[in-house]
Formats: sequence, C-alpha cells, structure tokens
Amino acid sequence: MDTERLLARLDSVYEIVPECRQTPVDVLLINTCGFIGDAKEESIQTILEAAARKKAGEVGKLIVFGCLSQRYMGSMPGLIPEVDAWFGARDLDPLVKALGGTPVEVGARHRTSFQAYSYLKISEGCDRRCAYCAIPLIRGPHKSVPIEDLVKEAELLSAGGVKELILIAQDTTFYGLDLYHRRALADLIRALSRIDGIEWIRIHYSYPADFPEDVLDEMANNPKVCPYLDIPLQHISDKVLGMMRRQVDGAWTRELVRKLRSKVPGVALRTTMIVGHPGEGKKDFAELLDFVREARFERLGAFMYSEEEGTYGAANYKDRISRKEKSERLAELMKVQSEISLAFNQSRVSTCERVLVDDFVDGVLVCRSRLESPEVDGEILVTFKPEIFGVSDGSELCGKFLDVRITGADEYDLIAEPVK
Repeated sequence: MDTERLLARLDSVYEIVPECRQTPVDVLLINTCGFIGDAKEESIQTILEAAARKKAGEVGKLIVFGCLSQRYMGSMPGLIPEVDAWFGARDLDPLVKALGGTPVEVGARHRTSFQAYSYLKISEGCDRRCAYCAIPLIRGPHKSVPIEDLVKEAELLSAGGVKELILIAQDTTFYGLDLYHRRALADLIRALSRIDGIEWIRIHYSYPADFPEDVLDEMANNPKVCPYLDIPLQHISDKVLGMMRRQVDGAWTRELVRKLRSKVPGVALRTTMIVGHPGEGKKDFAELLDFVREARFERLGAFMYSEEEGTYGAANYKDRISRKEKSERLAELMKVQSEISLAFNQSRVSTCERVLVDDFVDGVLVCRSRLESPEVDGEILVTFKPEIFGVSDGSELCGKFLDVRITGADEYDLIAEPVK
C-alpha cells in the first residue's frame, strides 16, 4: 500500500514499469522490511541485486526506502554505496519531493496489478511496547487515518474492481483512540460496509488486550464482515507472556478465545506464536502445545524468537535457547497445527461455499471463501471447464464470485466443483 500510494504521486512524471519486465530504468525504488532477521536478509539481498544491475548500466538512480532504511539509516549508506538515496518508513513526502512528484486526491493509489482484494491500512505505528518487537522503534507512535479518508480510498478501490477489503495496521483494535478518544474500529467497519461493490471486509492484526466487543457484533451480524479474525497471541504461558510484556495472561487469552467462538459462531481464527523465547522452558512449551490442541485454531503461523536490537528483550534477556532447539520446537508445533488444519478442512467436504476467484493458473481457478485470507492461508481450487462456466477463458472469472461444493481437502488447500 505504501508503494501504491507513492507511485500514485509519481505516475504523472514517470512511466511506472512493472518489476517483472526487468528492463533498463531511470529510477529503481525498493521498499524494504526491517522487522525480523529473515526479512532484513531478504531486503539486503534485493538491494545488492539492484546494485549489481546499476553497475551493469540497467539502472540509473537506485533509491531505497521503508523499514530497513528507517532502522539502519546511520549504517546502511556506508555499507552499500551504490544506493543513491535512503529514505525511512516515515519519509514518503521527502521521497516524493526528491523525485518531483505531484499532489493527488486522498486515497489515490497506482495499482501495479489487478486483484479483487486490497489491503487498507487504517493506522500507522504502535503504542504497545512488546519486549521482542521493533515496530514502535521503526514506525513510531500510533496514528489513525480518519474514517472519511479511508472511505474515500475504499471508494476508489471499489471503482477499480476491488471486492474485498483487508483492514490492517500494527494494531487494528487501537484504531480511533488518538482521533476520536475511543476505539472506533466498529464505526469504521460500518462506514466501509455502505460502499457499493465492497462485498467482504476482513480484519487482520488485532491485539488481544482490551479487544473491542462491538467489533464482534459487527462480525456476527454484518453480512459484509467475514467471520475471520487474525489475532496474534504469541504464547499462553503466564511467564512468557509476562516477559513479552503482552499485557495479558494465559487465563485472559483462553477466555478471549472462548468469547470469540461464542459470539461469532463459525469464526475462523488465525493466530501467530513465537517459539524459543528466552523465558520458554520445556513446561512452557508443553503448555503452548496443549493450548493449541485445545483452542484448535483454523490457521496458525509460528516463527522462532530472534533478538532484535533496541528492544526491551534484547537489553534485558539473554537469547539462551539454541537455534536447533528452536527449530525442533517450531517443527513440533507446526505438526500439531497441521493435524488440526487437516481436520478443519476435511470437515468442510460436501459443504457449499461462496468463493472469490483470485487467479487462473494452468486450467485451475484459484479461489477463497470468507474463511481464507490471501497470501497467508490455503486456497480453494476449481478445475475450469468452459462448457460449465460459459466462458472460453478462465481469466474472465477473476474477481467474480462463484458458488462451489467442496469435494476434497488436505491440510492447506481444498478442492471444489461449481454448484450447477
């Protein structure tokens, strides 16, 4: 989204060239991530590859912006001198000015490819101070985008064919506290729901502490709100949660999961867990496994704890668990979750669901229901047959809704056929 908003302010003075074309360019922009080790490595590798292209004469100016730049502005320019300019995650206005960009209407984006879904960033920054997290250091304090601006942006997206909005922020539940002096996520959802063409609204990245219950009412009663919630819980052990400075304990977490399932029947819960935290002993990890078996999250991702410089955890805890042990714990947790995911997917066989077609690949329609989010969850795959769908090219169905019957499942994806 940051890239699309940036490009919207540049497309009147530059021809925007898709990355896949790999043609010589006057300016190459790289948006970086600096949150965890793997993301930093990927960003640096991308910059180095671009620097090689510049040496080969394929790139004029090389400009890097985003989280990695923000976090390491003092050291990166000296390490990769081929980069002409570095801008932080909070420096989009100076970057646009440096490139001679122009003002655009509120909410304008230059979309680089068509998708029937779009992410809508409702706030920036975070006021939480989780011990392991560098986001507040990178993105700064929480700042909500006004409802009227988000509605305008969503209207423009809808006019461009978007059917699904995925609300994201560092913490979506904190939305509105700075502007309206109350949690206003439910108000925003109601405003977005009134936009013609928007059929699904999905919520990501909700912090568990002080979860606003009026959002659950919207999820249960508003037909446009998907019964889906991404709520990173990170752990269940009281000791680990305390050391993480998560502001909740295990009992609170269990009660929240119970409340979510009670108030929104059939809700699909996605969560994230961290394994190998310095406070995670064998009993704590065993408790985490038991909790995952008990809660039966429809979706669960996990990653190994990494010490991030500048955070409370890095300053106060010794990263004492070996990478080998972390890797083994991660594999064990994901094995448990794989069995849960398989059982959930198998329970849907023979049911009928409405799906949104995201793509057409090798004769197969790649779809999702309200219970799957793009890029992080599995897909529903439907074999394309022209005589059944009434069109000769399956790509004509991208961005359309279909009614299908689930016929098969594995732990990730589902197989389906159209309902005649």
